[in-house]
Amino acid sequence: MKRFAVWPLLLAASAMAFGQSPGWQPDLTQQQQYTPHRASSTDPTGANADMRKVAPGATITVLDVDGPGTIAHVWFTIADGEPYHLKRIVLRMYWDGETNPSVETPIGDFFGLGLGQYHSWQSEMLSVGNNNSLNCYFPMPFAHHARITVTNEGKEPIGALYYNIDYRTYSHPLPPGTLYFHAEYHQAQPNHGWTNDWATNQTPLVNDKTNLDGKDNYVWMEAKGHGQYVGVTMSVLQNQDMWWGEGDDMFFIDGSKTPQIVGTGSEDYFLGAWDFGGKPFSYQLYGAPVVGPELAGSRSSVYRFHLAQPIPFQKSFKATMEHGHANHRSDNFYSVAYWYQAEPHEPFPPLPPVEDRLPALQPTGGPGNAGAGAH
Repeated sequence: MKRFAVWPLLLAASAMAFGQSPGWQPDLTQQQQYTPHRASSTDPTGANADMRKVAPGATITVLDVDGPGTIAHVWFTIADGEPYHLKRIVLRMYWDGETNPSVETPIGDFFGLGLGQYHSWQSEMLSVGNNNSLNCYFPMPFAHHARITVTNEGKEPIGALYYNIDYRTYSHPLPPGTLYFHAEYHQAQPNHGWTNDWATNQTPLVNDKTNLDGKDNYVWMEAKGHGQYVGVTMSVLQNQDMWWGEGDDMFFIDGSKTPQIVGTGSEDYFLGAWDFGGKPFSYQLYGAPVVGPELAGSRSSVYRFHLAQPIPFQKSFKATMEHGHANHRSDNFYSVAYWYQAEPHEPFPPLPPVEDRLPALQPTGGPGNAGAGAH
């Protein structure tokens, strides 16, 4: 226990030695001692073809560098005419020579575009600007080596992949106890509700159901080892009418069979209220940049980052959310969870096949469900 008690103090002291504030941003009042670099798709000949083409089934490496260092910013923009290419292109990141990636997710989902369509939004760590610019500011340290790849799992070529990855290297090792960035994709298409025999979310059959152990909750992520959870982006395609967000968030820390942290509703976890008032919003640490009507077929996207208080774990961690009260609803969820932990990490389960990742209405029954629909 003493090792974990002093670890935050060591990081704070080491951060100051690196010319950084104890947070993720450099201290602008102190001379920085790192060497800045950029990996980019710039035309190596000096001409203006500053992009890469990626054939179907091909993987390109967009970063392959030695450490110690930290990735500070990742930017992509993509010209690809294939529908739902944001779901078909896969982003992976590897630290220190590992064979199992610490980041593995469809590229759109990583940047909060879990419905496979572009929309502009902003937050402290992720944002999508106008003209489809994808930005990430999560700090990503690496002691020895960093590698980032992009794989085209679509049927058509990526006509133009542009990227700029800003990173810094150091002349001295990373601070003791440095944790590594992780991001994992999950989906449920659909979540399987325990009943479709309900008329409203408030019917007694639903409202009187209890769920104290999180059984059948949608899982954002599970990890073994020690680290801290820092947030999630999630998108929803409703298969049923009415409000999708009656479910509570539940967090299980260090093997607990019951959740130590329990919320009061999906919109409450994402720091909105009352069905988000039916209106989109986007702030630094939380938001709902897409808010659809409460009808089958509508789409919503939400996010929450725990920068003020990451949720630490010493042995294991599971982050979950109910799909409807006590999991009565059968909507589609697509999410990416973000956390930091010591390596090695548990290997992620394989990504679903491409066609299964494309958002589509499912024949679940229940209010407003007319069966499977087109993508």
